[in-house]
Amino acid sequence: MVTRTKRGLYDATDELDRGYSLKTRIHRRLHLFAERYFSEQRLYFRSDNATRFLRLTPLRQVVLYSAAILVFGWTIFATATVLVSSLTASDMRDLASTQQVDFETRLEKLSQERDQRALEAQKAQERFYVALEQISAQQSALLASEDRRKELETGIEVIQRTLRRTIKERDRAEQQSDKLLAELQAATGNTATSVGSTEEIETTLDFLNSALADTVDQRDEMTVETARLGAKVDDLKHQAKLMREKNARVFGRLEEAVTVSMAPLERMFESVGLSTDKLLEDVKAGYSGQGGPLTPLAISTKGAPPDPTEVQANQLLKELDGINMMRIAAERIPFGFPLKSSYRNTSGYGWRKHPTSGKMRMHDGADYASKTGTPIYATGEGVVVHAGWAGGYGRVIKIRHAMGFETRYAHLSKIRVKKGQRVSRGDRIGDMGNSGRSTGPHLHYEVRIGGKSVNPTTYIKAARNVF
Repeated sequence: MVTRTKRGLYDATDELDRGYSLKTRIHRRLHLFAERYFSEQRLYFRSDNATRFLRLTPLRQVVLYSAAILVFGWTIFATATVLVSSLTASDMRDLASTQQVDFETRLEKLSQERDQRALEAQKAQERFYVALEQISAQQSALLASEDRRKELETGIEVIQRTLRRTIKERDRAEQQSDKLLAELQAATGNTATSVGSTEEIETTLDFLNSALADTVDQRDEMTVETARLGAKVDDLKHQAKLMREKNARVFGRLEEAVTVSMAPLERMFESVGLSTDKLLEDVKAGYSGQGGPLTPLAISTKGAPPDPTEVQANQLLKELDGINMMRIAAERIPFGFPLKSSYRNTSGYGWRKHPTSGKMRMHDGADYASKTGTPIYATGEGVVVHAGWAGGYGRVIKIRHAMGFETRYAHLSKIRVKKGQRVSRGDRIGDMGNSGRSTGPHLHYEVRIGGKSVNPTTYIKAARNVF
């Protein structure tokens, strides 16, 4: 019952509530609140013998509706959570697949660039040897032209000496003729003699005149020949000058190419702490034979100062020999990479938690994972010192290289070399596998110097822009 008083509305239930406990009052108010929105309902159940009903009070209806709403809300929340998780997992798989494809594409591109650089270096070396052969041919032609010029100069000097001697003989003959005529005039009073003497003198004079005429003709011919030979000598000098200028340009380009070719090799050795002088000494000790196309030029000058072209050529050949020695040293040191197909770097060099024992241990190499049977290649020239089973390594290959280097290739599925066999960089020596203490197919690659392990990544990165 609700009445209006001076202080406002008054609910008769307020007065009744004061006589009940707190729990009863709360229950009563909830019942009143439910009655405002839900009326009492009855559900009848009829059978053959009797009819029964279930009474649904407003409060029970509120409880049922609340429970239904909670169940419906939880169903929606759980369904949304499952859908979001499924979509997230699918997105992650798609992202991982995309990243893997991008990574493999990048590896393929890097491999193609590496092959292209190697091809360019090979072509540059071929062009260099062709240019060196051209220089040798030009040097030979220049020397031949110099010899021809010297022969022509010698011939001109001989002709000039012969001409001067002939002119002197002609002058002496004229003087002798005048002397004889003067003696004849002093003896006879005139230049007339007996018939025999006159004929003899005339014969002598005719011979002298003929000899003088021949001498004059020879002098004229020699003068013309001297002029022709002089012009030819000037032309040879001009050609020799052009040849020297051309050789200077060619040598300049070759020296620049040698400098560009040597710089990456020197940086590669310096980045791993190797002395180039020590390397060259070791290589020369192993390759001490002489001869070949890079033998220094030895040209006889008969005491004359050395020709600048010869000195420049010998210096260039010396630098080329240095590049050749450094290339040989690079082949004998493990600068290569043992894989040519796609891979995943699963563990690097250094301290790590062991995958099987769980303890912190030193990892003496680098692990590269790929599928079983992936080809494994030698990273440098050397001799196989072990090819077989070795405890935790499983199937392992050990190769001894120059200057105390050794490489190891472990956990292989198949070995393709034998102990004592000599291999070169890039030769296939085995297949990737899962033998020994291993959690999956991968290659365990080590580089050792004097029996002590070093980080193999240092050597791989050092040679990345060279090979």
